[in-house]
Amino acid sequence: MDEVQAAAKVLGLSFTDEELGPMVTLLDRERRSLASLRIPTENAVPPALVFHPLVPPLVSRAEQPRSDAKPRALEPQPGPEGLAFAGIERLGALLRSGELTCVELTEWTLAELDRVDTTLHCSITLLPERALAQARALDEELAAGRDRGPLHGIPWGAKDLLAVSGAPTTWGATPFREQVLDLDATAVTRLDEAGAVLVAKLTLGALAMGDRWYGERTRNPWNPERGSSGSSAGSASAVSAGVLPFALGSETLGSIVSPCTRCSVTGLRPTFGRVSRHGAMALSWSMDKIGPIARSARDAGLVLAAIAGPDGLDPSVSAEPLVDPRLLPARAVRIGVPARAFREGGRWESVLAELEEQGHELVEVALPELPIEGILISLMAEAAAAFDELTRSGMDDSLVEQGRQAWPNLFRAARFLPAVEYVNAQRQRTLLCRAMDDVFTDVDLLVHPPYASNLLTITNLTGHPTVVAPIAAREEGEQPPTVCFTGRLYDEGRLLEVVERWQRATGHHLVQPPAGPGVAR
Repeated sequence: MDEVQAAAKVLGLSFTDEELGPMVTLLDRERRSLASLRIPTENAVPPALVFHPLVPPLVSRAEQPRSDAKPRALEPQPGPEGLAFAGIERLGALLRSGELTCVELTEWTLAELDRVDTTLHCSITLLPERALAQARALDEELAAGRDRGPLHGIPWGAKDLLAVSGAPTTWGATPFREQVLDLDATAVTRLDEAGAVLVAKLTLGALAMGDRWYGERTRNPWNPERGSSGSSAGSASAVSAGVLPFALGSETLGSIVSPCTRCSVTGLRPTFGRVSRHGAMALSWSMDKIGPIARSARDAGLVLAAIAGPDGLDPSVSAEPLVDPRLLPARAVRIGVPARAFREGGRWESVLAELEEQGHELVEVALPELPIEGILISLMAEAAAAFDELTRSGMDDSLVEQGRQAWPNLFRAARFLPAVEYVNAQRQRTLLCRAMDDVFTDVDLLVHPPYASNLLTITNLTGHPTVVAPIAAREEGEQPPTVCFTGRLYDEGRLLEVVERWQRATGHHLVQPPAGPGVAR
């Protein structure tokens, strides 16, 4: 009875002796039931519960094109003449013209990745045999007149929580550094089918937190003395350094937005359920999302088009149609500006002026006031369940980070979260989804600094899509900050159309870090 009373006190509860007696009997029995659940279970096994951001009675507000819409032609995007920092369409034009072969582009990419890695530590495993075999086959296809589309022959890198058959999938963590999974993640398979050439597995902070993994700390090309943030650390670093036109990252609570902000590069976190996570390490089944990091919003959209849609293997994936931004009219939209998100005189105010110059209407919006931090126990509980055996075996002691906010401590603390509060957190999350839907009744998208107004947490809980992109720096040579654009659920089409148009008008995304040992030549 003393033990139960002490546990109750920790949870902010109190019971009388008359109440405790029957509880102790029941809890003793339940303790044996709990013990029966402590058996090894693969990380890939999901719970029999699926989060959907369109909680009843919500319906999709995503803009759809006219039935007779034809893709709009886009002016060629300006960019560098060489291979470093070139975008997908520029590289594709070189391949189709015969000025460059898929093999030559792959060899250049592998060599540059190997060179910059001595400074940036952005690659865990290079895949030269796989990549060159793909490239040779793709050259043969082009010679025979077969073109798989915009990604044909384009090199890319995968965050090392995506399984690639025959290669290590380390999750950046010491206990799994020798792990080889006998499957390809759905996102990898779909990019293979689209003709993209996988050249490397890229670093991530151990078990998808931060930028420190078992070998090193991944670095920021703008300042290699600083980490690249994470957990999509290597993906953002390699793209920012100009050695990869795109990479895949993932986000549960900032793991695309944060490293893109640190490395001043464009990233897209799609709507929750837009991309299958089959073959990806699970951290939170109700929050994990896979998305591209690229040279521009245009390029990110090309990659999303290749990887989106149901595969029958991830029950969270929606069949909501993905709209090509070129099918939507280039029109002025209503953009919500969260109250107090932009500090007067701050660097982000220039973005508001640029958007108004393009004809968009800016309106102030109020965000939901709900217990956001309380709802986040969802992440702690699910992550602890995903790595239950790691905690119980004591192997969590081998992870490189062991601080108060590191995974080992968070996993242990999560064992004391009450199941009742976990369920109540999901109920508050339902209210949060409905409240954010109300916000989008009057605006097409939001613009905000990356970490302002708790929107990073809110939108990861509600599943809304976000593009993060660099903006103009105050002084020449200064590393540019970034800004976020957040769209309606499943409305990546309009979101990308607006950001593409803004990037074409400003050219902010074309900025490159100062030449140095961690930057492509």
